[in-house]
Amino acid sequence: MDIRSTLNEMLVRLFRIVNVIEERAIRTGEYKDVTANDMHVIEAIGMDEAKNMTSVARLLDVTTGTLTIAVNSLVKKGYVDRVRSEADRRVVLISLSEKGRKAYLHHSRFHDRMIEAIVEELTDEEQQVLEKALTKLNKFFMTTADRTKS
Repeated sequence: MDIRSTLNEMLVRLFRIVNVIEERAIRTGEYKDVTANDMHVIEAIGMDEAKNMTSVARLLDVTTGTLTIAVNSLVKKGYVDRVRSEADRRVVLISLSEKGRKAYLHHSRFHDRMIEAIVEELTDEEQQVLEKALTKLNKFFMTTADRTKS
């Protein structure tokens, strides 16, 4: 098998298995009602101050309408709080509830364990090569995503 075929196969497999593992890791115990998509919204909202819907939608590269559907679900589940801005009542601000903060930390611990498991198997040189390769891969995907938006 040539390098292009190998890379294609590995990237497709990696994408699928990371999604499966992440979904399984997230949906445990008290977080059985959270999907991977929900968790990405929770992650984008973050632990800091409340954010407006437009900025979170931009982070996720979705429309505000799509985000509204996800946020409505997360509000019902108790993970997200939604309020109108005092400065401009047209602006909706979203933040994580206490339950949402716990879910965020739960997801963060999954990522920490994943990265630790990968790094501990690599030499310092292999870590640097992996970082450089993934940085280039990310740049490619970001550039491709930007081109396909229009």
